[in-house]
Parts: sequence; structure tokens; C-alpha cells
Amino acid sequence: MSTILGPDEIWQLAPAGYYVALRIGFAFPMEEVNEFPQGWINHYTKQRFMLFDPVVKWAYSNVGTIRWSELANDDPKRIITQAQSFAMRYGVTVSVFDSDADAQRSFASFTRSDREYTDLEVKLLLAYLTRRHTETAPPTNLTKAELEALGMVKDGKRLKEIAYELSVSEGAVKQRLKNAKLKLGAKTGTQAAALANQYGLI
Repeated sequence: MSTILGPDEIWQLAPAGYYVALRIGFAFPMEEVNEFPQGWINHYTKQRFMLFDPVVKWAYSNVGTIRWSELANDDPKRIITQAQSFAMRYGVTVSVFDSDADAQRSFASFTRSDREYTDLEVKLLLAYLTRRHTETAPPTNLTKAELEALGMVKDGKRLKEIAYELSVSEGAVKQRLKNAKLKLGAKTGTQAAALANQYGLI
């Protein structure tokens, strides 16, 4: 199996479902994929398991990897045991964290019904999450002028207003927004402003 995992390989490694949360800010992840069985998602939500889930608790306070079987003793609500009824018999959780001041965390859980995860599979899943975490990192090359223009777009200001307030030409504002869109991989100025806001840059 290749060391670069794509969605197909993830399904091979997690045939009972998986969950990925990338770059969790104050409350919500920047990107979230929940491929756990729908029955389990409904049960989990209804029972408000999030508050007691030993997997989530571990993911928020550790980095690295852990098999669910190692968390079974710290599970007063027996969440891990209940997951087994939904074919999620064996699981592994992976958590990564930035080391800078605006550190963000990403974590993921992968499950299967047939056997425990091997050490190699656990390493591959950690490498996968680390790569996705890095890929979704905010760009660090936006200039102060570009961020200033994006902040005004976010506030709903028009090109003419932005140019007037910054005492520059509309052409200069257009160029700043064009550069910012390129760096953020956005199609429109509004989308670029939304992304910059999501990254906590403006």
C-alpha cells in the first residue's frame, strides 16, 4: 500500500467508517468528514456522547495515536462498547497539533470490525492526518495591505469605498485582492475574505 493515502485507501483501512476534523479553531473544524455509520451518528448525537467520549477527550489533550482498546478503562458511559454494535469493533484515533502560537489541532478516528490495527497501519494513518493538517495550514505570505483589503471586503465594503479609505486607486485594491485570492486559492474576493477570516488572519 502506498504511503500517500487517498479516500479509497482510507476506506480499505477503515471499512467500518471514519471521522476527520481538520484545523479545529475555537469551536468548529475548518473541514470535517464524518463517514461513521448513520445509525451510530444518530445514537451518538441523541445520547450527547461528545461530552463524555474518551476518544474525543484523548484527541483534544494528546498528540500521536491510540487504539480504542487502550481507552476502554476510561469510558464510564461505555461509548466504545456501544460503538461495537455498529460494526465499529476496533478503532484508532490520531491527533496532530501545531507548535506555533496560533496552534490548531486536527484529529481523526478510523474503525474496522474484523481486527486490531497493525503498527504500520497506525503509522500510515498518522502520516495521512499530518499531511492533511499541513495542506490546510493558513498561508503565511499575505501582506498587511492584502489583509487590510480582505478585512474591508469581509465588512461588506465596495471597491470604491476600500480605495477611498486606504487612499489608493481602485486598481491597487484590485491587485491586492487578486494577490490574496491567489495565495488563498479562492475564486472571489468574498471567498478569499471568508477563508482569511476562518484562518483567523483578519
